Amino acid sequence: MIYIRPGSQAHEILTLLSIVGEFPTCSVHLLGSERVYKALISKLSERQDFCHTETGQVHTTKLLTISGKGSAKTIRLYRKALPILDWIGAAEYYSEAFPNHKFSSGEYHVTRNHRVAEAVAMFMKAGLEIQPYKLPKLQNEERLTLITKPTFYPSRIIKDAYANELSKTKYTRIVGALFAADQLFAIYNTRDAPMKWSGRGEFKTKHSLLDIGRWNAGVCEINSALLFSSGARTALDTLLEVDKNARKDERFDGIYRHIHFIPLNQVGIRQLRLFTIPKWQDRILQLLFEDHERTYNNGQFEYDAMVDSTHVFVHFDGDLARLIRYRDGSQYFKVPHEVLCFPHQVEYVRSYLSNEVKIKTIDIDVIEDALGIGKEKNEE
Repeated sequence: MIYIRPGSQAHEILTLLSIVGEFPTCSVHLLGSERVYKALISKLSERQDFCHTETGQVHTTKLLTISGKGSAKTIRLYRKALPILDWIGAAEYYSEAFPNHKFSSGEYHVTRNHRVAEAVAMFMKAGLEIQPYKLPKLQNEERLTLITKPTFYPSRIIKDAYANELSKTKYTRIVGALFAADQLFAIYNTRDAPMKWSGRGEFKTKHSLLDIGRWNAGVCEINSALLFSSGARTALDTLLEVDKNARKDERFDGIYRHIHFIPLNQVGIRQLRLFTIPKWQDRILQLLFEDHERTYNNGQFEYDAMVDSTHVFVHFDGDLARLIRYRDGSQYFKVPHEVLCFPHQVEYVRSYLSNEVKIKTIDIDVIEDALGIGKEKNEE
């Protein structure tokens, strides 16, 4: 007997698939211990008795089915298990999002679904509100503050709610939007290959997102994006490749001044939690530097503090666009330079900057403790 109760791993998988429809088998590590979740998925792919802990109702079926090969191998709900969606209040949403429980096996559609699914998994494990059927319904009739806590809306909800405004941007690469800490972030997932970029479409998408933010959360501007990727080099290559082939105002860093790289792994989930804390970057800078040492964005180029004649740049937020601007500016000033970052960021920071730039690290545990964030527990 497998019990479907909030907080259980089976409930978590059911919730995730109720939102995204399918999930890549190669990304199970995002949920926690890969060994544990693979064993559970195998078990849920066999006929079992499932019990709703609140009502005692029992349904006997397989919960999951696995299909496809290689990177397209995907996990979906078993058709006869769909009645279980009633237990978590997701049946109506699922039937509208995935009519007749049909999915395309085409590479484009599977890859698109997987990009969205990985983003949803990241936000779910970071503890954000992600269930569309429980979130405030987006509207554009009056300015309301409907969204008051860290919340992620998948791209499907955004496009359905604002179909007319987004009709010309149906090929946008966004996978959703994050409302957190009085800000709105566009979310992209480039996975393991540099992202193709349509600057004009993404420019229009940004302004449609801003309208959504104004009507539903009182957001006045949007100048930041989170870029999920399996590797920092891929994320950085995405920015650099776009820079080569787009007009300045249609480049990735022309549309969004701040582009934060978040790795698709457990440390990325911990890094993602930082963005739910209001003004967390400023709070960390206050702890690291004396007031007279900080630049407050008034330096001759982008760096955060001057300590004993050394220009210090802080990169805990993974802002690749700002890192590029820092590198370009620092080349003109022959003074000592230093970058502060997390250990997992050292490799790509070192590869991008000159050897003359000194790199120091601070463990993410220290930053979490300073901000009052509980450390992610490993599931074994």
